[in-house]
Amino acid sequence: MTEANAHPTFQPDAGTKPVVRVWDPLIRVFHWSLVAAFAVAWLSAEELDTVHEVAGYVVAGLVAFRLIWGLVGSRHARFSQFLKGPRAVMSYLGDMARGKERRYLGHNPAGAAMIVALLVTLSGTALTGWLMAEPDRLALLPDMPQIVAPAWADDDGGAESGAEGVLEEVHETLANLMLLLVALHVGGVVLASFRHHENLARAMVTGDKRAPAPGDIG
Repeated sequence: MTEANAHPTFQPDAGTKPVVRVWDPLIRVFHWSLVAAFAVAWLSAEELDTVHEVAGYVVAGLVAFRLIWGLVGSRHARFSQFLKGPRAVMSYLGDMARGKERRYLGHNPAGAAMIVALLVTLSGTALTGWLMAEPDRLALLPDMPQIVAPAWADDDGGAESGAEGVLEEVHETLANLMLLLVALHVGGVVLASFRHHENLARAMVTGDKRAPAPGDIG
């Protein structure tokens, strides 16, 4: 991302507010592809195993891409640009509660924390799903059967069945946690859109947001 992106991209007439390009094309494709892939994975769970598995691989690939793009991508896509510490996140949430939060051109501290939570939860969901897909992959967790066998093993399956049972529970728990995080994320987007008078969902389609005003953080 060049310094030119810090300036308005166009201003057709006096009645149109200037905008800047914030989200690059790859980030936008990633975002909506992840929405679609997770929706397919959720809806196909326990009904269409092949579709569910393929969707899971797509999610894993998209997460891997986001981790790489977060290191080498455009300015507002980079983790170094938007990740803040716990103190900054709590301070921002406090400002939100008082209705005094500042507008960020990219991700605000709370949004950045949500991105981390979503990526971690998606990674765990994809990993546990991958481990369950083939029984031989349980060998990658050599200590797990011994730990969980007393609680989960049955007469037929033994320790292996116990490990699979725990993985399935973890997988479902992470998937349900994703739904909660998605709901919080959507709620935050709606709130920020209302507070700052801009459509953040549309910005993730076009890539453009309103140019920063005095007091905004770019």
